[in-house]
Amino acid sequence: MKTRKLGSELTVSTIGLGCMGMSFAYGAADEAESIRTLQRAVDLGVTFFDTAEVYGPFENEKLVGKALGPVRDKVVIATKFGFRIETGVPSVQAIRGVDGRPEHAKAVAEASLKRLGTDVIDLYYQHRVDPDVPIEDTVGAMAELVREGKVRALGLSEASAATIRRAHKVHPIAAVQSEYSLWTRDPEEDVLATCRELGIGFVPYSPLGRGMLTGAIRKAEDLEADDFRRSLPRFQAENFDANVRLVETLQALAEEKGVTAAQLALAWVINQGDFIVPIPGARKLDHLEQNAAAAEIRLTVEETTRLSDALSPTLVAGKRYTDASLALTNR
Repeated sequence: MKTRKLGSELTVSTIGLGCMGMSFAYGAADEAESIRTLQRAVDLGVTFFDTAEVYGPFENEKLVGKALGPVRDKVVIATKFGFRIETGVPSVQAIRGVDGRPEHAKAVAEASLKRLGTDVIDLYYQHRVDPDVPIEDTVGAMAELVREGKVRALGLSEASAATIRRAHKVHPIAAVQSEYSLWTRDPEEDVLATCRELGIGFVPYSPLGRGMLTGAIRKAEDLEADDFRRSLPRFQAENFDANVRLVETLQALAEEKGVTAAQLALAWVINQGDFIVPIPGARKLDHLEQNAAAAEIRLTVEETTRLSDALSPTLVAGKRYTDASLALTNR
C-alpha cells in the first residue's frame, strides 16, 4: 500500500485502521477475530492503527498492544487522552467530562505505554479540547513527553482551526483527527485548509458514516441493543429511514464504478487531499480487506463532484452527535 505523511515525523499507509469498535461502543466483539483482523491488516500493508484510553475503557489499548507487539517496529500506533473516566463503568457511560490538565496528559501517557506494551507512543492526541485549560498548557505538557522520548508526535482531535494554530505554535502538530465523510463535511469549513497550510496531516474517523455508508445497515434492528449508534440522531426514527434511502444512491453509483459502496465512500475521502489518511473501523477480515483495496481506487474530478453533490450533508437527516457531544467539538 502507498504511504502518506502526517506532519514531518510520521509516514503511514494511505488507509489506517480505527480499532475502537473492537472494544467499545458498537456492541460485542470477538477478541480472537479482532486480533486476526489487526494482524491481517499488517499483511495488507496497513501500518497506522488508532486507539484511545477511553475505548473499553482501557481494554482496546491492551488488545492493540497484544496483537501488534510482534510487529511493533512495522507499525505506527496512535492513542488519545483527554476524558475523565469513571473506573468500573463499562463503555460510553464511563465518560465524565474532559480533562486537559498537563498532569493528566502525562499520567495517561504513562498508563497507555504500559497497556500498549511499548516504550513510545507514535502519535499522542488530545481527544477533546478542554475549554478550562489553555491549549498552550496542555500541548506544552505533551511536548515534554516528546522531549522525554515517550511520544514521537502530537495530535488534536475535533479541535477548531484557531485552536490548531495556537497549539502548533507551542509544538508542531502532526495530525488532526475529526469526523469526516461524504455525509459529514464540517472540517471543510476551515480545518482542512488550516492543516494543508501548516503541513499537518488530517485523519478522518468514521469515514464510512459509522457503518451507514457501507449499505449493510438497513434497519435499526441491525444494531445491537447496546450499540452507541442507537443514541445518535442520524440513526433514529424517521432520520434513519431517510438516510438509508440516501445510501441507496451511493450504492447505485458504486455499482456503476464496479466497487462497493464502502470502497467508493473511502475513495472519495482519500481523493480530497494527499495529507488525508482515513481510519475506517473493521472488526472482520472481509471488511478490512475491502477497505484496504479502496486505497487503489482513483476518481475523476467529475466522479468526485457527482458523489459530493449526491450525498451532500444538506440531504442527510439528523445531526452527527447529540447536542451534548457536539458541544465538545470544534473548540
